[in-house]
Amino acid sequence: MRKLLLICLTIILILIGTFKSQTNYVKAIGGISARDVVLMEEKTGRVLYGKNIHQSEKIASITKIMTAILAIESGKMKKTVTVSWNAVRTEGSSIYLKTGQKIKLEDLVYGLMLRSGNDAANAIAEAVGGSVEGFVYLMNEKAKEIGMKDTYFSNPSGLDEKGKEHYSSAYDMALLTRYAMHNPIYQKIAGTKIYRSDSWDYSWKNKNKLLTSMYKFSTGGKTGFTKKAGRTLVSTASKNNMNLIVVTLNAPSDWQDHMQLFEYGFENYPQTKVLKMGGIKEVKHKIYKNHVFIKNNFEYPLSNEEEKEVTILYQMKKPTKDNPQDGQIVGKAIIKLEGKEIGYRNIFYSNSSVKILSKEIIEQTKQLFLHFIGEKFNG
Repeated sequence: MRKLLLICLTIILILIGTFKSQTNYVKAIGGISARDVVLMEEKTGRVLYGKNIHQSEKIASITKIMTAILAIESGKMKKTVTVSWNAVRTEGSSIYLKTGQKIKLEDLVYGLMLRSGNDAANAIAEAVGGSVEGFVYLMNEKAKEIGMKDTYFSNPSGLDEKGKEHYSSAYDMALLTRYAMHNPIYQKIAGTKIYRSDSWDYSWKNKNKLLTSMYKFSTGGKTGFTKKAGRTLVSTASKNNMNLIVVTLNAPSDWQDHMQLFEYGFENYPQTKVLKMGGIKEVKHKIYKNHVFIKNNFEYPLSNEEEKEVTILYQMKKPTKDNPQDGQIVGKAIIKLEGKEIGYRNIFYSNSSVKILSKEIIEQTKQLFLHFIGEKFNG
């Protein structure tokens, strides 16, 4: 009887412990302070967590990510800019420019990103767009190019202006950040903790506390605040060869939100090698057998449960009497998660025999399809 009671007590304690851990887990995910939030994996653009991701909101100074990338892409970063009176009189946060001051565009971008200078934003706009209005046009054109559907810019700084619309969504700002992070100059500036120019004897410290002191995996981002927008924050982080983006809008506890979401993403959605480069043993047709291969790995952020739901469909061009040319695309390996396509890799032909280096890393692949089609593939 005592043994039975002991066993029952042990089971109860285990269940209580499990319940507590599950409760803490749910609380961790549900305890985000932000009204709108998105957690995105940078390489694939997959959204790992989100709330109100397409809701258009006031965004404050995270607007300056767009201003920075346009300045960088202008090719004028080493150009000297003469600061106008219009730029100097801009309201809000400032790097204290003076009318007639000559300063490199590069320095202005550092002042924009590290110290959130609204005067720097307008000076950049005039230098790159010819006028603030001209630059705003470029901002909105770039937004369309990137695919930001819930966004409209009316100024380069993010200031709330009476009678003017200026908004974006958490998802759109993640798209913009993903785009910007492909630029090494932007990466460097956004990830700079302290900057000192040759033009003056003082330094600027980045306002992004995640980068400077709070989160060791932080790689950059941009802070923002106005009374109407509340606290807005975009940040990036890298760990175990995985890059994540978090955007929060109207978030009273944004630093904590971001660290929590980064850890959630890194822990629950590791970058998984779904398909390895090299020869494909599944293709058995006499023309293709031991002569087809994939050039690049395919990786995707997957939870443990999702790995079992991955399927790979090998679509091959219908063989002809003549052998394909060396290097010719002869098919596609289409990767699906729960029946939805998440990506593909082209299949190439080699005149020489291809060594089968390894098979797919996901052994639990639910289904493996192979069929021939008479279509050509691009890219």
